Amino acid sequence: MAPTAQKVASSTTSALLRPELLAPAGDRDCIRAAIENGADAVYFGLDRGFNARARAKNFATEELPEIMRQLHSRGVKGYVTLNTLIFPSELAEVERHVIELAEAGVDAVLVQDLGLARLVKAICPDLAVHASTQMTLSSSECIDVAQELGIERVVLPRELALDEIRLIRAATTMQLEVFVHGALCVAYSGQCLTSESLGGRSANRGQCAQACRLPYDLLCDGKLVETGDQKYLLSPQDLAAYELIPELAELGVCSLKIEGRLKTPEYVANITRHYRQAIDEALAGRAVKFPPEEVEAMELSFSRGFSPGWLKGCDHKMLVPAISSDKRGVLLGTVEYVRNGRVAVQLAASIKRGDGIVFDCGRAEDDQQGGRVYEVYQRGRSLTEPVNIGVAELTFAHGAINFEEIQPGGEVWKTDDPELTNRLRKTFAAGVINRRVPVDFAVTAHEGQPLLIRATAEGRAPIEVASSQPLEAARQHVLDEAMLRTQLGRLGSTPFEIRNLQAEITGRPMVPLSVLGKLRHEVVKKLTATMEQVPERRIIRASALSELRATLPVDATPAENDAAPQLHVLCRSLAQLNAVLKCAANSVYVDFADIREYRAAVELAHEASAKIWLATPRIQKPGEAGIFRALSKHGADGVLARNLAGLRYFVQQGLPVVADFSLNCSNELTAQWLDQQGATRISPSYDLNREQLLELVAAVPTKWLECVIHQHMPMFHMEHCVFCAMLSPGTNKNNCGRPCDNHQVALRDRMGIDHPLTADVGCRNTLFNAVPQSAAEVVPALLAQGVRHFRVELLEMASRQEEQQILQTLELYRRLLRGEVTGREVWSKLSAANRVGVTRGTLEERRHPLAII
Repeated sequence: MAPTAQKVASSTTSALLRPELLAPAGDRDCIRAAIENGADAVYFGLDRGFNARARAKNFATEELPEIMRQLHSRGVKGYVTLNTLIFPSELAEVERHVIELAEAGVDAVLVQDLGLARLVKAICPDLAVHASTQMTLSSSECIDVAQELGIERVVLPRELALDEIRLIRAATTMQLEVFVHGALCVAYSGQCLTSESLGGRSANRGQCAQACRLPYDLLCDGKLVETGDQKYLLSPQDLAAYELIPELAELGVCSLKIEGRLKTPEYVANITRHYRQAIDEALAGRAVKFPPEEVEAMELSFSRGFSPGWLKGCDHKMLVPAISSDKRGVLLGTVEYVRNGRVAVQLAASIKRGDGIVFDCGRAEDDQQGGRVYEVYQRGRSLTEPVNIGVAELTFAHGAINFEEIQPGGEVWKTDDPELTNRLRKTFAAGVINRRVPVDFAVTAHEGQPLLIRATAEGRAPIEVASSQPLEAARQHVLDEAMLRTQLGRLGSTPFEIRNLQAEITGRPMVPLSVLGKLRHEVVKKLTATMEQVPERRIIRASALSELRATLPVDATPAENDAAPQLHVLCRSLAQLNAVLKCAANSVYVDFADIREYRAAVELAHEASAKIWLATPRIQKPGEAGIFRALSKHGADGVLARNLAGLRYFVQQGLPVVADFSLNCSNELTAQWLDQQGATRISPSYDLNREQLLELVAAVPTKWLECVIHQHMPMFHMEHCVFCAMLSPGTNKNNCGRPCDNHQVALRDRMGIDHPLTADVGCRNTLFNAVPQSAAEVVPALLAQGVRHFRVELLEMASRQEEQQILQTLELYRRLLRGEVTGREVWSKLSAANRVGVTRGTLEERRHPLAII
């Protein structure tokens, strides 16, 4: 195991910034594990909800004051996750919740929702707000916009490479936090709509169903591609960036984050312990290189295979080997033979009695052979110590293994090590104190005056204690600095330790040991009270939300509400655009993979006297602002902005801008802020159901809104490129040969549904739901409340027959807006026309049955 090194401050003279080590906590044992193994801060959620790990145990709100006292008494910060989207009806409850957090002394809240960030700052300007990675702030331009909300720190997307982080660091003053270990989401956080699309379980509401971890088949140009044992096409390996800690520290990253609020306390202890060592090594100027047994120890706590993620750039084949999606632990070796109730394994890692293993029998991960090792033999001798080389014969309890399922050459995985688990538990057992807070002492000892001790714990105000009597002249044992250090340093049963001591001694003073002991106890008591003290904060306890809502403008005038409804149509190819313009569409959006076609699209639209809006990519990373400049040259009538940087850029260019669904507007506070940023209209978040959408419509001027009423849900939006990983010998966009230009690809789920996959101008992939969704039944209610802008989004058109379907779709929605057909007629008729059916999706209480989860 890595040595314990749990000091709050390092005495190193390294010029590197000392980054915070931030650990996850799903329960009280995890908190103790994080503290005692070297975390500088922990993050956790509460049972009120509003956090992105609804499946975690989370903590009762009533526990919060005690949790914060526990953390602060040990010099550890506590951050609470409020990183879900907030619906209008929830704002009042969230307001009360934020007040509780501020009063309890929480050090910061992690927020995804733009409107919630506004609300937190209105309630308590002194409470730090950290932008969750789900806010998708992937460039300095995006961060600049969000910084105006009063955000102090940004948790960067996991998809950024070190060079991109360096560019961001050079262009912003914002504190940057980076994930360094744990599970990787294949989709951009905050941009994954898979669980919502397929089963109404929104990842933006903490209910991710992990569809990325399921097997998929690959289709290329309509034909099934044989992928062998590569079935888990969207399941990345886990992130393990311990060797990159020196580079991240050099970049000036302020916090290194471990993922894992659903993990065990042993996992928290194990991973925190190793990253504590890695940070200390980096600050001492040494390379971080763990020996194989330490890497094995980390893998045993949880691992789908370790990788540097995106930090070293895109290597799609490395990131997603696609052969597994579950925790497999450590590759123990391969089967040599099965004989007489023993399995011989050519070892690649260590094994001993009691370890748990599993055999890869070439079947589903939940249907493998495995068990706990009963005995280990080598050369006919039973071993009591671990062995890691050669061939070892393993035996198991009677009936635990079906040996007929195990074949020579199969992989064997070590999944559990009870001895390691026990060692880890001991690091955070009751009464254990590994982490200590350094204390600096300044002592004044003048003969004839009281002894004065001034003590300062790291990051806290100093405290003072003094003896009740003046110091007498010594007859024998004169007080000296060595005696002071010895006596004041007796802090073993406390969470403190002496670091520096300065002593000013005049005359020949004497101090009884009993007096020094009493003063030491007083010092500890006062230091503890100082550490646990709740900071004084300005808190608006009753009116912050009402004051923000009072600034919302009144709704549209009757004349505006009487305006004819406008149908906008989004096209994804020139062929679609031609088909749409033939049926007299007067407002079109284009979202093309090849933005060089935008010029032709603008010309076509203007020839047909239609207005045309160009869609930006959903993600803008460092060095990609040139895409915005290219879009601005084509003479379009407006822009559909899918990130904050695009919104800011095109507003400054004087173009009308629609803020798209990807900006996750789910309440009136977010809508107002986007309006203040210059958005012409706002497309509400796809996480809103029927009632929540109508609540938003009732809360804001309806002229702000443009509702998408027909679409194929963009489920996964990924930096990972399946085209490159599976259809190219290359590893990234520089050497892949761009198979996306020449092939149509789909992923087939376990229900046999083929979901189309596309690549955008940045080579980012989007997997679209094959089943279109219609909000037709809610349209009459939207019209009645004054909404006048609606959008239909098309996916693809490969045949003349599909052109006729497009024309029929648009005609049905036009008739719906005129009140000539009902919503049920629209989606039922489209179901017959499309043959694959139309679901009512996110805008209906009864969701479409879960397709693959």
